[in-house]
Amino acid sequence: MVVIVSNRLPVTISKDATGEWQIKAGSGGLVTAIAPVLQKQGGLWIGWPGCPEEEGLDEQLDIASKNTGYTLKPVMLTEDEVNGYYYGFSNETIWPLFHDFHSRCNFAPEDWVTYQQVNKKFAQVIAENTSIEDFVWVHDYHLLLVAEALRTMAAEHQTGFFLHIPFPPLDIFRKLPWRMQLLKAMLEYDLIGFQTMRDRNNFIHCVESMIRGWRVDARKRLSTLLRPERANHIGVFPISIDFSAFSRLAADKMTTERVAQIREDLPNVKIILGVDRMDYSKGIPLRLRALNNVLERFEELQGKITLIQISVPSRENVPEYQNLKAEVDGLVGEINGKFSRSGWMPIQYMYRNLDRAELVAYYRAADIALVTPLKDGMNLVAKEYIAANINCKGVLILSEFAGAAAQLQKNALIVNPYDIEEVANTIHRSYNMSSDERDVRMRRLRNSIKSRDVFWWLALFNRAVATMGIGSILSDPGE
Repeated sequence: MVVIVSNRLPVTISKDATGEWQIKAGSGGLVTAIAPVLQKQGGLWIGWPGCPEEEGLDEQLDIASKNTGYTLKPVMLTEDEVNGYYYGFSNETIWPLFHDFHSRCNFAPEDWVTYQQVNKKFAQVIAENTSIEDFVWVHDYHLLLVAEALRTMAAEHQTGFFLHIPFPPLDIFRKLPWRMQLLKAMLEYDLIGFQTMRDRNNFIHCVESMIRGWRVDARKRLSTLLRPERANHIGVFPISIDFSAFSRLAADKMTTERVAQIREDLPNVKIILGVDRMDYSKGIPLRLRALNNVLERFEELQGKITLIQISVPSRENVPEYQNLKAEVDGLVGEINGKFSRSGWMPIQYMYRNLDRAELVAYYRAADIALVTPLKDGMNLVAKEYIAANINCKGVLILSEFAGAAAQLQKNALIVNPYDIEEVANTIHRSYNMSSDERDVRMRRLRNSIKSRDVFWWLALFNRAVATMGIGSILSDPGE
């Protein structure tokens, strides 16, 4: 049996205002990729349900398990554990450090203690609900210590790990006070997966520089870290999206009608689209300053371009994120105040979540996608925009610091998001790009994502597991 372990379960369980239980399906690349496979072959998913333990929760989890077709097992966390493990160490230490924002890190010893305790709690739930014949696949930066915790319980499971965010270079990683403990804990996983070759190389460099006795064999696609008593396999597995599902939704009649409405509301302009979680790693303020720059330097574009910036609320109770929102709000007001004229406003700003159908309509309506994170493990927005661009009329402007740039750099327009003038020049170039060039670039981008979709990613990891002598752990959902 395959066991998926992630911070959150693939469903959200909560109570509404009347006290009634609500079960909602999760979203995101991981759920999209793995849920259909587990639904077909069965399996177990372990994670935090996102709510406190109370009467009736077990019954709701049983209902959710029947609906999904595989078993859901909760890891119950107290409020203090959520604050220390999730809001604290995961998102105030690991997240900024691994995204090269070490100055934003909060190296709180008490959060490190809680992080260790919660990882042990996840390992305990795994040990209680699995056997050593099961393959345990753990996901992301919240759970870096789970394999080590399993070893201390004498649970000899075969384990895999996939890091969805970047792994930092040695000079950044060294700043972590608990760097050795974290690195050694990661080496307890049998198979470790990264988004890009750069992330993999950063990890191997850290191991070679900080831990004695390891030898690297990188002659094959799946690298091996060797020491006398064991070996670790290290691979690159760029995550992707369900290309076919996005393309079908983009071609849907209701989507087509919504696209026409969006275009009607913004006549005679080219739409530039930004879609991001409100996070400092996404570079939204710099993007807005680049728009200001293009409107100042290329006056002919005034009245002819509109940026639709969709910012998804995130960690609203954290002061740093509140400050970021205030900065973005201020820039939007300043730019609109400076350039707006009767019938035209340069920025349409939305601070909210959009459902997938609405988001795909905006993807399809946009002439230009401005995807300019300062650092991203992959960035699936870029791939979603491509999949939704069924008419091949869009242009993708993409940060060189997004993991997706490794795959898309030949046909996207690659920029340094810190270079405001370069981004502005690239917006100007995109506006004036011929329809033939747009068509050629987008067709090539679409072919690339279609051939390397989320199921390709799943199969790539599956093959890596098979080469370790474990055998296939996941069936093909299309079979």
